Amino acid sequence: MKTLVDLFSLKDKVAIVTGGNRGIGYGIACGLASVGGNIAIAARNQSKTAKAAERIIGEYGVKVLELGVDVRHGGQIASMVEKTLEAYGRIDVLVNNAGINIRKMPHDLTSTEYDEVLEVNLRSAFLCSKAVYPAMKEAGGGKIINIGSMTSLFGGAKLMAYGTSKGGIVAMTRALAVAWAPDNIQVNAILPGWIDTDLTKRARVELEGLNERVLARTPAGRWGHPEDLHGTAIFLATAASGFVTGVALPVDGGYSVSI
Repeated sequence: MKTLVDLFSLKDKVAIVTGGNRGIGYGIACGLASVGGNIAIAARNQSKTAKAAERIIGEYGVKVLELGVDVRHGGQIASMVEKTLEAYGRIDVLVNNAGINIRKMPHDLTSTEYDEVLEVNLRSAFLCSKAVYPAMKEAGGGKIINIGSMTSLFGGAKLMAYGTSKGGIVAMTRALAVAWAPDNIQVNAILPGWIDTDLTKRARVELEGLNERVLARTPAGRWGHPEDLHGTAIFLATAASGFVTGVALPVDGGYSVSI
């Protein structure tokens, strides 16, 4: 029987985190590293990736692979998987976190902008999941964690493309969970509430009154921080969640249940 430590351990296991060099992705990478997971950070900005890798290695003593990846391109995703397998020999966890946002009213949003948001936020999650599937199946199982949003649940006038992509993340999560459960691959989603990151700092500038609305509606009375995702990511990445699949779990300080 597994002990509590065993249930929540990633010792000798490997996690790919897309967009893992900042914000929520970096927070999740740190959480997985804190329980022994070796990390592959896949992101476009290589200088930020290098800094993130240095911090993770220094704090947690795990291995970190730095991968320059633009998740809009299937060839680069295939290379990401190949290089991770070459370096570590396995892939146990995939965190589909890479994302962008373009805040415009729907009538001002171009089709090119709409396509770009869905390509980065939703299409890439499908391509990355499909790319790691053979290695996970061959190994006898794995974990995929997709990062959704409060806009997976709620609408926003200037968040149409983003919300569409994040609603799709939840639908995709459920479909993959059903498809790959026989292969012992659990697929779940985290729906972060309003987390204090560079992206939401910009949102507070672009969306007047956002800070006040978030604080008023969030029962916890504060914005979240990337480290608030640590525990949830650890749970969904480890044996502790071996019979949990297809779930979209809010981590939002009560925002989604407050009226």
